Amino acid sequence: MDNRRGTRSLGRSLPRTTLILVAVVVVVLVVLDIVLVALALGRTDSEQNGPAGPIPTFTSTPHTAETPTAGASADADTASSGETAHRLLSAVDGQEAWRASAGTCGGPRPVLEHTVDGGATWVPVGLGTDVGSLMAIRASDAELSVLVGVGEDCTATVRTSTDAGVTWDAGTAGAAGAGITADGVVLAGETVQAPCTDPIDAFQGEQTSVVICDGHLEWRTGTAAWVDVPMGGVRSIGVDGGEYTLARVGAASCDGVQFETMPAADVTPTTPTTPIGCATGADTDGTVSIDRVEQDVWLWDGDTVRVSADGGASW
Repeated sequence: MDNRRGTRSLGRSLPRTTLILVAVVVVVLVVLDIVLVALALGRTDSEQNGPAGPIPTFTSTPHTAETPTAGASADADTASSGETAHRLLSAVDGQEAWRASAGTCGGPRPVLEHTVDGGATWVPVGLGTDVGSLMAIRASDAELSVLVGVGEDCTATVRTSTDAGVTWDAGTAGAAGAGITADGVVLAGETVQAPCTDPIDAFQGEQTSVVICDGHLEWRTGTAAWVDVPMGGVRSIGVDGGEYTLARVGAASCDGVQFETMPAADVTPTTPTTPIGCATGADTDGTVSIDRVEQDVWLWDGDTVRVSADGGASW
């Protein structure tokens, strides 16, 4: 009897054990199914939204190559008013420089950019929502000054930044150099009548000023009369000490932009220039802009920025 009771008891407990095992298996399968569904949904969301982009970083690795343009507004060579949009370039050394498309009040907005790697990459810099045009920039390792058109009247105003354009303060008249406006040329904070129609570029130093015109350049010391120097093809000017560096196009010996120097003092209509080098293949159809700091010469032509370390002799 005991044996039969034992057998009957075992028969009754076996189904309960089986049910428990089945329940455990069902729970495990449900949990696994939930996990698989969650993974599938996560993968689908990632594909729909696209992979996360890299975090922007700044680089200081030297590089000389074609660079991206400053943006749609920077690429416009002609403003809505019909004026030619100027492009500006100011170098600190062979690695650091600032460039800008001038823009025009009521037309394309100005674009200011900064590089610290020889022009390989450019970072946009804010000018302020009240700025409608940019007429001049002058940079050093300590500060950056800009001559901008501010407000509805596009009033010529100098602003200076000591933190790479993060903040701006009122600047000193003339700190940004010479600027070209629709009303004339801004020299030392005063707008004077341009010595020619449609000036191409302008420079203001401590003692002398230069305005580049079509087919000639105008030079003067202080507020004396302008001296006309016949000289075709000049598009931009850089200065180092007692010499001007000129960028010229159309020279028979240079298929690109030719670099020449001339004295900065005692200029006469017959002052000669000295050829230095040629940036072969440089774009001469659009605006050409240069700047010079000691032996480092920067050239912005078309979409390309290049740097010469020997005064423009080689590129």
